[in-house]
Amino acid sequence: MRRAFLFLPLLASCAPGTNNFSTTQSISVTENMPEGFAPWTDAMPPYRFGPGDKVKVQYLLTPEINETVLVAPDGSIALRTGVRLTLDSRTGEEASEAVAEASRRVLMHPFVTVSLDEPGAAVAFVGGMVRRAGAYPVTGRRGIAEMITLAGGLEDSARMDQVVLIRRSPENRPMLRTVDLRGFISGRGTEADVPLTAGDIVFVPRSRIAEVGLWVTQAITQTFPFSRSFSYAINRNNPGNLL
Repeated sequence: MRRAFLFLPLLASCAPGTNNFSTTQSISVTENMPEGFAPWTDAMPPYRFGPGDKVKVQYLLTPEINETVLVAPDGSIALRTGVRLTLDSRTGEEASEAVAEASRRVLMHPFVTVSLDEPGAAVAFVGGMVRRAGAYPVTGRRGIAEMITLAGGLEDSARMDQVVLIRRSPENRPMLRTVDLRGFISGRGTEADVPLTAGDIVFVPRSRIAEVGLWVTQAITQTFPFSRSFSYAINRNNPGNLL
């Protein structure tokens, strides 16, 4: 079942242009539309190639034309066989099939494997109430706390108990969950130690989750690759936790 979550803001909670935000209000989720976020899964999505990645292209039957190439800024690669195609946002399996198909112009039986040699596009986006919002490299095992540290730490008005994590599912659909960074820091839980992967969005709200939608629209629309058929708002009359 496809889902979306709509959070409707109370008009009285904050007048436009003011900073009268509460940082302790409860937040609930109301399902309103048949499309949107997929159910959260901890299964790590496959890596998708992007500009700056170095990839290995290996031919099983003709290893003499194996090579390592850099994904260009436009997301494409050019091979010595004359093949040129786009790898941007493709998985290794998808890229292997695409190169094999394109190589049939010069090879009779192209059995091809395309794999990541060195990541260059592995970044996570950090925004909201952090000191230096932006894209930061995902190298090794980095959790939300480490990524926020890279972003200069939290602003004084940050809401730590409901940090938002948005990720693409293995089926390339957006998923959303929140983590209690305050609880993690105080030793009450380890959920904020979620290992991040390329393309993740970490958003630290000031007071309410409605700000996530605004930030995604302003900062991510042109760079984040999945469809954003969802919207945000708040319902304070029906307290609950966002899962």
